Amino acid sequence: MIAHGRRERPLPWHIRKQSYHHAWIVPFVAFEWVWEWVAYFLGNWTFLEVLEYLGSFSVLVAVIFYFTESGNRLKLRHYQAWQVINTAQGKGGSGGRIEALQELNADNVPLVGVDVSSAFLQGIRLVNANLLRADFSSADLRNGSLIRSSLTLANLNSANFRNAHLDDSVLEQADLTSADLNGCSLAGADLSGATLDDADLQSADLRAIRWQNIKSMVGANIAHAKNPPDGFVPWALAHGAIEQGQ
Repeated sequence: MIAHGRRERPLPWHIRKQSYHHAWIVPFVAFEWVWEWVAYFLGNWTFLEVLEYLGSFSVLVAVIFYFTESGNRLKLRHYQAWQVINTAQGKGGSGGRIEALQELNADNVPLVGVDVSSAFLQGIRLVNANLLRADFSSADLRNGSLIRSSLTLANLNSANFRNAHLDDSVLEQADLTSADLNGCSLAGADLSGATLDDADLQSADLRAIRWQNIKSMVGANIAHAKNPPDGFVPWALAHGAIEQGQ
């Protein structure tokens, strides 16, 4: 902001000129003297000061509108993210869905019932996500992270979770039929009521999983499973699981 103050009136030309004794410098002094008068008149013109205050006020108004409209901008961003997800529904590839899902989850938007079947979502990060009844069937989620996420009643049929992290996730009544869980970390996951028929659990980390109420795991391959809880392996084999190592 310009600091305003009353400017002193420049000296008359005949007095100002007397201060210089060399003729060659007079044109330069005259040029400066003219601009001193211009600055004097403009500096004491109240209208310019008013214009400056109006400019500052307009900035303040813009800032106020920016913050008051932040909610609408957030809604628009969420709408655009959902549009990306829904437009690509049922298609292969990513189609921007990784970024869209991660953005919605970062804003704590529930992803209940989201359909990303057959999508390429390798490396996706959906920590603490609400994915109740979500459809990830045949989706590629290799190396992804769904730690502490709720996948209750989710359709994970034939999904690829190789080397993914599902630690402490809730997979109650989830359909994991033919899911590829090779090398996946399921530490602390709740598998109550889950269907694991023909799932590949080779080298999966099963530390502290809740397995007692698994619905079915006929044909599930548990070869080389890591940290299986006490009693799990005999129970799984007795209920149709296999140990077929590569």
